[in-house]
Amino acid sequence: MGPLTGVKIVEIAGIGPGPFAAMMLADMGADIIRVDRAQSVMGGDPAAPPADVLNRGRRSIGIDLKHPDGVETLLTLVESADALIEGFRPGVAERLGFGPEVCLGRNPGLVFGRMTGWGQTGPYAQAAGHDINYIALAGALEPIGRAGDKPLPPLNLVGDFGGGGMLLAFGVVCALLEARTSGEGQVVDAAMVDGAAVLMTMFHAFKAMGIWEDERGTNLLDTGAHFYEVYETSDGKYVSIGSIEPQFYAELLRLTGLDADETMPRQQDRSQWPALKERFVELFKAKTRDEWCEIMEHTDVCFAPVLSLSEAPQHPHNVERGTFVERNGVVQPGPAPRFSRTPPEIQRPPSFAGQHTDEALADWGIDVEVIADLREKGAIK
Repeated sequence: MGPLTGVKIVEIAGIGPGPFAAMMLADMGADIIRVDRAQSVMGGDPAAPPADVLNRGRRSIGIDLKHPDGVETLLTLVESADALIEGFRPGVAERLGFGPEVCLGRNPGLVFGRMTGWGQTGPYAQAAGHDINYIALAGALEPIGRAGDKPLPPLNLVGDFGGGGMLLAFGVVCALLEARTSGEGQVVDAAMVDGAAVLMTMFHAFKAMGIWEDERGTNLLDTGAHFYEVYETSDGKYVSIGSIEPQFYAELLRLTGLDADETMPRQQDRSQWPALKERFVELFKAKTRDEWCEIMEHTDVCFAPVLSLSEAPQHPHNVERGTFVERNGVVQPGPAPRFSRTPPEIQRPPSFAGQHTDEALADWGIDVEVIADLREKGAIK
């Protein structure tokens, strides 16, 4: 019932952002076949699916992409697909025989989604890299961290997922919409360095407006401000405070009891931020996290407890919204965003490599005798 029901996509198996994009598209209802390397097909019990939920929602087939009949099988799937996504270095798909020119020759309306770190062009295009490198070059890593300390990598959220997988999924859907009008496909060049840069748009605006300095940890949103910070509580846990607007800051002062202190400096007096932060550090350490929740939850302070991976699925707000779900014993984030008429859902658990080779190929129009012949030749597994 998801909004992408009826859309058919071929995913060339990879790691990180590619599978994340495919997961998002599958959650929205797309019929996705993941092409795993035939060499990785090891079998497994479907009743006990793998725990890697990045691979949820798709069927898996095993194809030897170095076998000519394997490549031909992939191109046969491409003929009836709406999109293909791959995450090789530039030129690898071409060398294997299924680059954009070949695929669009077989299906002129195909959207060919490409996921790389550096992009298809540029001096770094052929270099190896990971999230930390892409966000460094994009200018997204350097501002993250505390004053006087080195930059702090924000897990691999900014490059791999926010600036990578989501960017690819967005690009593919945009190109699919355009193809419905023009009847023509195209290549989507999604690069994590580009996506990470786009995520920094507001901060470039702040810098141009003169309200952001390059000195890390001294600005409004980078822990420079005492009213936008994480504070430790007496039980060794943490709470988050984001009282930026004056009315929210006033509520923060009221609920902490600081509104009665007539010597409190103005909120935006940056010269006083370090001293005020020390004061708030002591203040929040005087109570437990639960005690602060009792005081500040459901107010306009802009407050939330800092929850662990284990705690977040248990919080009443997340429970009521169904933000997290449990499937096959694995707690995981549910599909998002929400839709009023075509709700997304997890279509199936993660697959073992090659688990659905016969089933998926047959569903996509390949004759059972051809499938048997391909297996005998070693082109599929």
